[in-house]
Amino acid sequence: MSRVEPRADVVIVGGGVIGSAAAWRLATRGKSVTLLEQFEPGHRRGASHGSSRIYRQAYDGEFYTALAGRALPLWRHLQDTTGTEVLTLTGAVDHGLPAVVEARARSLAALGVRHEVLEPRAAERLWPGIRFDTTVVHHPEAGRLHADRAVAAFQEAAAQAGADVRHGTVVESLHSHGHGVDVVTPDAVVRGRHVVVAAGAWSHRLLTRTSDPAPRLPAMRTTQEQPAHFVPVTGPDWPSFVHHPGALLTTAGIYGLGSEDGIKIGEHGTGPEVTPETRTFRADPAGVARLAAYAARWLPGVDPGSAVADTCLYTSTPDSNFVVDRIGAVVVAAGFSGHGFKFAPAIGELIAGLVEGTAVAPEPFRFGTREAVTAR
Repeated sequence: MSRVEPRADVVIVGGGVIGSAAAWRLATRGKSVTLLEQFEPGHRRGASHGSSRIYRQAYDGEFYTALAGRALPLWRHLQDTTGTEVLTLTGAVDHGLPAVVEARARSLAALGVRHEVLEPRAAERLWPGIRFDTTVVHHPEAGRLHADRAVAAFQEAAAQAGADVRHGTVVESLHSHGHGVDVVTPDAVVRGRHVVVAAGAWSHRLLTRTSDPAPRLPAMRTTQEQPAHFVPVTGPDWPSFVHHPGALLTTAGIYGLGSEDGIKIGEHGTGPEVTPETRTFRADPAGVARLAAYAARWLPGVDPGSAVADTCLYTSTPDSNFVVDRIGAVVVAAGFSGHGFKFAPAIGELIAGLVEGTAVAPEPFRFGTREAVTAR
């Protein structure tokens, strides 16, 4: 018979960036927190590994721009708490179809975020490693995050605040009852007054293994994406960048940024649909060839023949909005659609509020029928 552990205030299932950020924010509020992660520290099986993620505030609409702004002081607070550098502000640029770029400029302007709109030639004088499309918007309070260090820092900060962080612990099922939720593992029943499911591509399956009806989630699909790193041939001053299609770019949109591993670029959400068990960890040669062709055309600051590909998982909703909502004693945080990493500490704060009952889910994040706010 499995042992039954004393009840914690909150059990978090999933130790990626979202679950780890939630553990930190809940523990700092004085909650007893147990964080359960099925794999070893620094694993590469999910969506939170590697040396780089974009931090930017430029979105089409004020909702995500404001959310990214709320995350920025929390990223800085994490660095101060742990002494770990996870955020580097290099600035960020969006370029491409004018209507798309100008919408981002309007969102930044509406929220008072410092930015400038540039002509392509002016931008190329500032960042000679990039060839720019028709319209460019730059905002300096943006840059890159070190993914592996960020996850480790969240877990360190959570542990400093009293959280119990466990790796190598597989969760088999959840059972809700009048006193909270029993989280069943192979060795024990971990009891929580509340549970947070932040298990990435594993979330939907876990939520079907509950004693209560599962929340009404939007359709979510998991894909294996394949960014690649290229060797730079120009200096270190690379901004994070997003190249939107529709003007001179006729293929899929591209994101990119500098990292310890080189200049990383990738297509957004074009990989094959997989499950965590069927993914191959092997990059598609045709996809790598597309990235190399893009680099040869648009990135004079890299060696286009130097691509080293990696793979990661996206779990995406149809409108790319996240799912962060509560049903009973269960909070679900899922479907981060390949752009959620930058928001992690702000999402962690929202999760803490949902657990405490001091916050409600924003309309774009709710179960069931949701407002038509598309995240781009």
